[in-house]
Amino acid sequence: MDKSSSQLNSENVVTFDSPNPIYAMAISAANPTTIAIGSYLEELNNRVELLSFSLDSHSLQLLPGLSFDHPYPPTKLLFHPSSAPPTNLLASSGDYLRLWEVKDASIDPVNVFNNSKSSEYCAPLTSFDWNELEPRRIGTSSIDTTCTIWDIEKGAVETQLIAHDKEVYDIAWGEAGVFASVSADGSVRIFDLRDKEHSTIIYESPTPDTPLLRLAWNKQDLRYMATILMDSSKIVILDIRSPAMPAAELQRHDASVNAIAWAPQSCRHICSAGDDGRALLWELPTVAGPNGIDPMLMYCSDAEINQLQWSGALSDWIAVALGNKMQMLKV
Repeated sequence: MDKSSSQLNSENVVTFDSPNPIYAMAISAANPTTIAIGSYLEELNNRVELLSFSLDSHSLQLLPGLSFDHPYPPTKLLFHPSSAPPTNLLASSGDYLRLWEVKDASIDPVNVFNNSKSSEYCAPLTSFDWNELEPRRIGTSSIDTTCTIWDIEKGAVETQLIAHDKEVYDIAWGEAGVFASVSADGSVRIFDLRDKEHSTIIYESPTPDTPLLRLAWNKQDLRYMATILMDSSKIVILDIRSPAMPAAELQRHDASVNAIAWAPQSCRHICSAGDDGRALLWELPTVAGPNGIDPMLMYCSDAEINQLQWSGALSDWIAVALGNKMQMLKV
């Protein structure tokens, strides 16, 4: 990572142009040059496509035959988190949690996970997270205030919790049986599946009822999380050992932050992206200075960045989605 330079050069940016707006993205753990993108069309008919990322030619190409129709825009996409078989699974959320099998020349539906007692209506899923330590578990978050833990091998609900007072917008696993969620009620809560009756509130937004939109749990150091507030340009870093006060607040965006991701290989680096068209890479200091923290690297685009993913296997590369473009940024 180049400490001396603060601006990302254009030769470190690889772009794919799609006919449709892009939101959801996923990078395969088993085949890190395989990337899934989901269209964001405000209608029933949407599409998920797989791309191949060439490290040699710095190009992104559609993989022929490896695409499928998706009902509604997928709110999130994730590949199976393990690099050991069965890694050819892709999950998506939207109206339901869906599982797909990626084959050599096609992608086939495996299962639709529906916990609705009445099949007339289902509360849309805002997000989900695949448990890296227990890959049979996927946790989903919904606008109906619940989080549902699925056993995808049994195709059944392991547990469903009323997690918040309002819509739940994001969910993230920490340990095998511990997850956290954020909500329109403005709180970050941690749940332990061994004690489902209780949750721990570790943060509440300073202005009551300011929704928290996204949550990222630092997999390299589980003491730390990051969250973002609706219509806010700051990223809040939390230390779960001292829940009353944020460990840091990162405030160098000029507009709302939309996405955050911790570095897969370092506990002190985090990336953020927002409506100002910028992706900022931060190094968290052991002690914050009086004037706050400046990002160590900045990428400026000409469109709002809606989404970002940091590749676990290609830790030098961050994927961003902006308008009809998906870009790989070499950091």
